[in-house]
Formats: sequence, structure tokens, C-alpha cells
Amino acid sequence: MSTAKKEIKKVTTHQLQEMKSRGEKISMLTAYDYSYAKIVDDAGIDVILVGDSASNVMAGHDSTLPITLDQMIYHAQSVIRAVDRALVVVDMPFGSYQGNSSEALRSAIRIMKESGAHAVKLEGGSEVIESVKRILSAGIPVMGHLGLTPQSIYKFGTYTVRAKEDEEANELKEDALLLQEAGCFGIVLEKIPAKLATEVAKNVSIPVIGIGAGSGVDGQVLVLHDLLGVTKEFSPRFLRRYLNLYEEMKGAVGQYIKDVKSKDFPNEKEQY
Repeated sequence: MSTAKKEIKKVTTHQLQEMKSRGEKISMLTAYDYSYAKIVDDAGIDVILVGDSASNVMAGHDSTLPITLDQMIYHAQSVIRAVDRALVVVDMPFGSYQGNSSEALRSAIRIMKESGAHAVKLEGGSEVIESVKRILSAGIPVMGHLGLTPQSIYKFGTYTVRAKEDEEANELKEDALLLQEAGCFGIVLEKIPAKLATEVAKNVSIPVIGIGAGSGVDGQVLVLHDLLGVTKEFSPRFLRRYLNLYEEMKGAVGQYIKDVKSKDFPNEKEQY
């Protein structure tokens, strides 16, 4: 067990800030249900993101847009029941905060009250800053998300690397400072040049978590199903697969089918 696990019984936003200050990297993974969240939390993860990527990996949609607020709350409730240590952050889904700060506050309050989550995450910078401020005014911790923002996929038209040109890079740096000044406790940077992500992490005092943003940030996040190899279609450069569960689980199910068909299962020791 690491020193961090011994020192931190329950991860908080304040402790994430301390981790950045002392140069300790922050580990973050997605989870969407009780069983996987239990494993991830027991392993000692710092932050669990109940991501709107559930729309892809749990429901089979080709984008994050279809998932609803009710569905996000359901997933968050399931995760919270499993967690003893990690800070649980919940994605606010598309349509629950854009363009209307009052609606954003209502959505965030529902997530916090109905799921018991610890914080919410929003995509965007200056265009959603009023929603960010309104949620923060209610005492709800907010994490920002800049760079590739999947909820804006139809605006971008592609999942390619963002902020490669100076204009967009400068806008991203300004948005990062804007989110910090508003009171966000952290920012996710997705799929941007590593040099830019490192610069942003140095220029803001709050933790910066990267996904496809290089090693110069304060921590990393991946989608759990991608890391474990449960999914196999998604293979970006930044993804490291630690297991190949798709093939292992498929093989186990195949063996079960074979054993049932051959009458090998159940045997005498497996019955009453």
C-alpha cells in the first residue's frame, strides 16, 4: 500500500490541491456501476469520474450526446454505493447546463442531492462560465474540461487533436485561467499537444488532469473499459491497454457453453 493511501482516508478537492503542490500525480478513472467502482476504489484510485462516456461504453451510442440527466444520476448512485475512498465527479450531460445558468444549477443540485456525488464536471470555457459560476455559488465543486470536448463533436466535426494552432491554443489558455478564477477545483485537458498542456498546468494553480495531453500535467484519466480491454474498437495513441478482457471474457463464456453442452457442468461437486 502506498504512502498516499495511508495518509488519505477520503480524497477531497483540498487533498488534490495538496497533491499538485507536492508534485504527486493524481490518478483518475471512469466507472459507471457498483461492481467496477468497487474494484477501482479498492485499488486506491484518487478520483472516479462517472463519465458521460457511459453513453458509449454502457449504452452503445456513437457519441456522448444521447445520455440523459436521469441516466447520469442512476450511474452516479451506483458508483457512490461502492466508494469508500475516491472523490466522485459526475459529468453533467449535454443539454443540462449549456446556455441557461438556472437550468445548470438545477441539474447540478439534482446530481448532488440524488446521487450523493462529490462534484460535477462541465465541458467548455467562456461560453459556459455563467453556468460554472452559478453552480459554484451553491457550494457545489466544479471541474472544468477543455480541449477536445466530446459534447461539441458536431461543432468540431472530428475527434482530432485540438488547439494545434496559436489562436485556439491561446483561447484554451485563457479559458483555463477563467475557470480557475471562477473557482473550479480542477480541469481536464483532452487530446491537445503535450507542450501546451504542460504550459497550462504550470500557469494555473489548480490540478490539471490529462487524457491524451502528455505527461506534463498533474494527473491522468482514462476510460476504464478501454484500459481493461473490454472495448476493442477504440485505439487512440494515448490509450494503454493493461488487459485484454474482451478476449478473456469471450473465452470464458465459450468454455461455459461448451461445458453445458457436453454435460460437464454442473458436476457432482457443483450440485446439492
